[in-house]
Amino acid sequence: MTPLSHPELLRYSRHLLLPEVGVAGQERLGAARVLLIGAGGLGSPAALYLAAAGIGTIGLVDFDAVDVTNLQRQILHGTAAVGQSKLDSATARIADLNPHVTVVPHKVRLSSENAREIIGAYDVVVDGSDNFPTRYLVNDACVLEGKPLVYGSIFRFDGQASVFDAARGPCYRCLYPEPPPPGLVPSCAEGGVLGVLPGIIGSIQALEAIKLVLGIGEPLVGRLVLVDALRFRIRELALRKDPECPVCGTSPTVTALIDYDAFCGIPPAPGADTEVEAGALSRELRSAAAPFLLDVREPHEWDIARVEGATLIPLGQLPARLGEIDPHTPVVTYCHHGVRSQRAREILTGAGFRGVRSLAGGIDAWAREVEPGMARY
Repeated sequence: MTPLSHPELLRYSRHLLLPEVGVAGQERLGAARVLLIGAGGLGSPAALYLAAAGIGTIGLVDFDAVDVTNLQRQILHGTAAVGQSKLDSATARIADLNPHVTVVPHKVRLSSENAREIIGAYDVVVDGSDNFPTRYLVNDACVLEGKPLVYGSIFRFDGQASVFDAARGPCYRCLYPEPPPPGLVPSCAEGGVLGVLPGIIGSIQALEAIKLVLGIGEPLVGRLVLVDALRFRIRELALRKDPECPVCGTSPTVTALIDYDAFCGIPPAPGADTEVEAGALSRELRSAAAPFLLDVREPHEWDIARVEGATLIPLGQLPARLGEIDPHTPVVTYCHHGVRSQRAREILTGAGFRGVRSLAGGIDAWAREVEPGMARY
């Protein structure tokens, strides 16, 4: 380990006063390599606190760009960074916060082809992803590579955090052997999230990563923390290792990474016969053979913005209200970004409707491409 320089001794002076850290512990932090999956809601506070604490090398996996809708919770990024790569924005922010930290950007979509190589180069992995395929992929890669995984998830007002370390306790699949059915759990983009909540859960993740590096305290191995921000209640559940777990059990069946989109029941990307672009839909709606336009969002979203001529039937009510839709008229479904509308298309198709399509990109794409003056959210 490299001895601390005089500027570092001054920067980390409050750490050095802690007997549990001291000079030796701070040097361990400086020698550590921590990988963050995602530079978004959870990755933002985690990255900032890990950098401030002096983690020597922080790897960042992200391939997205900063959007104005990110700024309500993704505090790594500012207004000036909108449209910029999240990795570029995060790297600049971390460099300003602590020039002693090296940021290693991985501008890729994590996959079964690259996950083990990337994860294998780090000591601790912090998962800030927001989808099930990535969570299962990261978990399995960490088990196969023998790396501890600091888990966090958020939705609306609720958050979870734990540490999965198959060498000492359960893994993510011991807790959730199978993902929920597609469409049952909406993303934050579809269901919303209180902006401060990622700060709470992401900070817990940073804390756990630092404890793992230092080897101090009691990490959240075998424990799941549940945070109810609306009532501010914190509960802790004990987790047990599942001896029949397919990846970390006594007789594992997962010995290599798999196709996680298929594992999580996510169908292939929609094609031309299942989606319609905003511009093309605009032209269709002005024609004599205009389709029935079905809005499957919630009433409060309808109040913000709507496409003229649409009919509102929230997704949860759709199975009971199919009789309100003419089965002989072409139907186009839409939601906020296109996730719920694809689920609505599947429900209608399963009920016998033919030629049902979903608006690609949802009403957000419509606002950008057809009605620039429409309110976006």
